[in-house]
Amino acid sequence: MDNSPYTIVANQQNFTTEVLEKSNQVPVLVDFWASWCAPCKMIEPVLEKLVEEYQGQFILAKVDTDDQQQLAGQYAIRGIPALKLFRHGEVVEETSGVQSENVLRQMIDKYRERPADKLRTQADLANVAGNSLEAISLLEQARELEPDYYPVTFELAKLFIEQEKFAEAEQLIKALPANIRLEAEVNELQSHLTFSKLAAESPALDTLEATLATEPDNLMVRYQLSAKKVTTGEYEVAIQHLLEIMRKSRAFEDDAGRKGLLALFTLLGNQGPLVNNYRKKMLSLIY
Repeated sequence: MDNSPYTIVANQQNFTTEVLEKSNQVPVLVDFWASWCAPCKMIEPVLEKLVEEYQGQFILAKVDTDDQQQLAGQYAIRGIPALKLFRHGEVVEETSGVQSENVLRQMIDKYRERPADKLRTQADLANVAGNSLEAISLLEQARELEPDYYPVTFELAKLFIEQEKFAEAEQLIKALPANIRLEAEVNELQSHLTFSKLAAESPALDTLEATLATEPDNLMVRYQLSAKKVTTGEYEVAIQHLLEIMRKSRAFEDDAGRKGLLALFTLLGNQGPLVNNYRKKMLSLIY
């Protein structure tokens, strides 16, 4: 049994205080086990390693199912080892059998308060108050504190984009590991960067609209106008401009119309009536 101060022996008498109430402060991972259970012994060193590494960011509660049959029955334990993660008095995750360190780490990380999270909260408050430079500084501190905690990187990149610090945002995205760059949130971030950068480099909105009124075949103006519309949230208008570019010339800026549509669909989460409707129209132009 681990001698860590963050490992406790839970029973019927202390379960409320040591598990349910403590889970209001940090996640509590309850390990239902027995001394005769070989798989329980296999997973024990993995749990002990995580307890030592996390240093109080979660509590490990050990429940011997032979001694605590009522507690095991209360939580419907049918096989062991059984792991249940408590947060705010409720079971939020559970698994059974021998699990890898990575699986257990993901369970805990989803509910623990990370050191960087406090800085993220402060950064969000600073940004809402209009102190974008302070928000950026706080997120950079959070990133230094936990460089592999990628939500911090995503938020910092978004803030750079909002401040038109496009080179900094692009550098952050390129520095992400290859497997992280495949995530949907990163694809959305890249699309946001693409449209924001194009919009910032384009003439004023009224100038573009006036030009397009007299030059409806000016694809560059239409392309720039689509980016402006994305940044103002007029997504359907932007889609219509990109679709028209695609209709008129697939060669323009290396198929910018189609690529722009795909980027905008990504930005919109690749779902919903708007995306579904215009994806069909895009495909009809291709096929």
